[in-house]
Amino acid sequence: MKRKMIAMFLAAAMTFSLTACGGSGNATDKQTSAKAEESGGGGEETSGSDISLAMITDSGDITDQSFNQTTYEACKAWAEANGVDFTYYKPDSDSDEARNASVDQAVAGGANVIMMPGYMFAAAVVAQSDLYPDVKFVALDVSAGDICEKGVGEGYDYNPDNWDVTEYYNTDNVYCCTYQEEISGYMAGYAAVKLGYKHLGFLGGMSVPAVTRFGYGYVQGINDAAKELGIAGEVEVEYVCGGQFYGDADITGAMDTWYGTKGVEVVFACGGGIFTSAAEAAVKTGGKVIGVDSDQAPIIDQTQEGLTVTSAMKGLSTTVNTVLTDIQDGKWSDYAGKIDNLGMVSETPEENFVQLPTASTQWGDGFTEEDYKTLVKAIYNGEVKISNDISAMPATDVKVTDYGSIK
Repeated sequence: MKRKMIAMFLAAAMTFSLTACGGSGNATDKQTSAKAEESGGGGEETSGSDISLAMITDSGDITDQSFNQTTYEACKAWAEANGVDFTYYKPDSDSDEARNASVDQAVAGGANVIMMPGYMFAAAVVAQSDLYPDVKFVALDVSAGDICEKGVGEGYDYNPDNWDVTEYYNTDNVYCCTYQEEISGYMAGYAAVKLGYKHLGFLGGMSVPAVTRFGYGYVQGINDAAKELGIAGEVEVEYVCGGQFYGDADITGAMDTWYGTKGVEVVFACGGGIFTSAAEAAVKTGGKVIGVDSDQAPIIDQTQEGLTVTSAMKGLSTTVNTVLTDIQDGKWSDYAGKIDNLGMVSETPEENFVQLPTASTQWGDGFTEEDYKTLVKAIYNGEVKISNDISAMPATDVKVTDYGSIK
């Protein structure tokens, strides 16, 4: 009842807003539209498909070599392969209001499936899903906690188990998913130690749950690999968050100290564009970087060839392709109202929603591609246990120094 009343109020406000704006498009920056042609050149939509797809960026752009770019490229490729209209929108500012306005413009432009990558879209799920019941919203990396924070507002205790999340959004037309970041973080840390690195760093972005799961998984992987090799007493981890998702002089300075003074060999840069500070500092000492979310080697290695050891990835492309194909096949009921936590679904690495990139990882004698497949199989079969608890830093045999946040 509460969300229905909110929706009625927002609908009235939106009617006024759209009238006042006159459809000028100031709310968003409509960047591109693609109508895919089939290989025969007919340009017809796939038989039975009435999808008009839109994607909205969060606070970045489609060139961020991370969440936005991976989602955009996956949506565009799927649309081209299936003869579907595709448009993306970039909000004119980093705010809930601007992201909501982009949703309004996407719907006004005819979109009936909207892909929204990132936890920042929780506000759009709350505010827009009742307003547009005929639109299917796919919110990547949006959790029940994110929705409750925006839906409950003041008074939220940050424990979603104490709240009925379905009270705050329309479950009929929304699918949300999160990822088991601790698993790909674990893989990256495990691989790094097996490849011979003994002094490692973790540079997170903001201390949001997803970043923390990556970080704590990374620490667990480091610890397990060190114990297997019998070198736990020789391995050390520096841990910090930057307090933002981009690099700057202050963060680069901290990384200069890590690489140059403390002797850190490799840093897991876990926070969108924050890798720039780690990369800039690493090249001065011959250090290395681990990327996040997508295969970041193509962008990180622009700083220096061979800089990226691996990347702890989320299977965004897998998610986009799977969900869109099922929507097209009339299987929306399999998704509506669900908040899935995606992780391991196979012994085959590339089929999972969390993984390392096989093409760009710097395999070595200590950790080969076959070793990676063995690790994936062990995680999938439950032989390797990885905790997703983020209430405290995992207990370890290796030394971990947590510096809190730079900002």
